[in-house]
Amino acid sequence: MKTLFLYTGIACLLFAGASCSKSGSSNVSTAQRQVANAVKPGNVSGTVKGTFLQDSTYYVTGDIVVNTGDTIMFQPGAKVYINGNYNFWLHGNISSVGTKADPVWFTVQNQQKFDNPSEDPLQDPAYKGLWGGFQGDSTTKFMVFKFTHIEFTGGIYGTAQTAGTVNGGYSPAIGAYNINGFLDVEDSWFYGCIDGKAAISVQAGNYNIMRNIFEKVGLVGSEGIVVNSGTTGNIAYNLIMGGCSNGVKVWSKGTTYQDSVCVYNNTILNCGYRRYFYGGAGNSLGRGGSIDIEQNGKALVYNNLLVNDRVGLRVVGTGTYLGNALVVADTAHLYYGNNYNYGDSLVITDQFYPPGLLTKPQPTDIPSPASYLPVNYTLGADYDGTSVVGVGNPKFVNYPLPVNLTGAGAYATLDRLAYVTGFDFHLQTGSPAIGKGNTSFSIAKSSLPLDPNFGATSIDLPGADIGCYQSNGNGLKN
Repeated sequence: MKTLFLYTGIACLLFAGASCSKSGSSNVSTAQRQVANAVKPGNVSGTVKGTFLQDSTYYVTGDIVVNTGDTIMFQPGAKVYINGNYNFWLHGNISSVGTKADPVWFTVQNQQKFDNPSEDPLQDPAYKGLWGGFQGDSTTKFMVFKFTHIEFTGGIYGTAQTAGTVNGGYSPAIGAYNINGFLDVEDSWFYGCIDGKAAISVQAGNYNIMRNIFEKVGLVGSEGIVVNSGTTGNIAYNLIMGGCSNGVKVWSKGTTYQDSVCVYNNTILNCGYRRYFYGGAGNSLGRGGSIDIEQNGKALVYNNLLVNDRVGLRVVGTGTYLGNALVVADTAHLYYGNNYNYGDSLVITDQFYPPGLLTKPQPTDIPSPASYLPVNYTLGADYDGTSVVGVGNPKFVNYPLPVNLTGAGAYATLDRLAYVTGFDFHLQTGSPAIGKGNTSFSIAKSSLPLDPNFGATSIDLPGADIGCYQSNGNGLKN
């Protein structure tokens, strides 16, 4: 197998206090409780710099602006309640570093969550865009989020103030736009977002998006994570539950192409259904599923566990699809395998290899393509997935597989199973996903520094088990 990307762990370009562990992760020391220009608890708005203090409470009463060269920091336990449709406009930098026991919170005070399958998504506050998000600029050097909860984002911009934003557009929870900057998001939680490009939208720069949980992302057209032109980084060990369109989208619009993108060991469930229901006929046809590669996008895509998604791995290889104009992926530089599909309905299993696209069955895929595709199968052709309906239950510790689905009604059921509350997606002993991953490919070499507050804590290498939770205790920790 060809490999395009350099091995992050080999170089180990470490800052003071950093080391490479034997498990293949790059780790640094515990974050220090730094305080510079303490921000007084209480109401806050306007131009801000300095440190939001540990276990203190803040109320955002207007847009927050961080000037070029300035930094805002959030210590463990800081609780930030956003009291309206406001954004953090980051011409400068941000570092939000909590701990698992004492995370940082950005949310709406006393907002109830609708986490049960009887709730109407059109009434769910997760899809109302109650505030904006964190909008980086072409001058933003770094955006760091660790053990941070970000909830109810996606509000419509009033007056756009940073690169890549437009008046009246929907805001992503996090938007990164500096080709020379970096974004690090580790061990964090995203709940609710509406229809910006994604919960995390990387339009330029380097990134490490690792070990995060995404729930209820988008109502009619949003992704969990989208990376665009001029980006380099790794998307790994994330749990993406109930995304509107795709869990992950890789594309390269324009003339600046991607350097290295690696998507591995993610667990992506129940994605692609709200786009089908609420995106409009022209907007939803041929779009929405699990992982999408299009518009000159290229990547390595391995070890992903795709459960009851509307569409399997999408490799766009045609100019039009079901009446929609699409741009072909960079299939010459796209490598994938060891991806695991599971579906509880024929309308899902018939889309493991989406008709009309160019997703190439790999002998390492699960279930084995040879077990159900016809001998004379050609890429993009229709096939009968009846024999693999409900086959290969990955055996989560606590999640109701098989889900009781019938016909097109499957879409309505899975549309509402978009939250992780009450479930446990660790793999049981004996899961067929254990030991089926590929650990030999090289992940993307990124220029992120290793630093507890101002860089990456760890960039984890591929795991032997398919999906975000590893039986040896590595992978997603939340």
